[in-house]
Amino acid sequence: MPDPISRDDVAHVADLARLRLTDDELDHFTEQLAAVLDHARDVEGLDVADVPPTAHPYELTNVLRPDEVRPTLDRDEVLAEAPAAEAGQFRVPPVLGEAP
Repeated sequence: MPDPISRDDVAHVADLARLRLTDDELDHFTEQLAAVLDHARDVEGLDVADVPPTAHPYELTNVLRPDEVRPTLDRDEVLAEAPAAEAGQFRVPPVLGEAP
């Protein structure tokens, strides 16, 4: 079993990453990284000999509906309800302040 992570290890990694950590942050991250490594050791100790390799723990299914042609609203009827329409399209104010 490797040694637990030390405060000096965290300071060294922070230095490599060019991070300036306060003493409180070094203590905080040392504690957090030690907990992560402890958990990794716990996982490493599991007997997974009978577990098949997988990329995802859950079966993935496509949530999209099939692409089907369906009846739509009549274009002229919809455009008749719009505040402004032109050439079969909605007419909207310029977004960037420029006229088309």
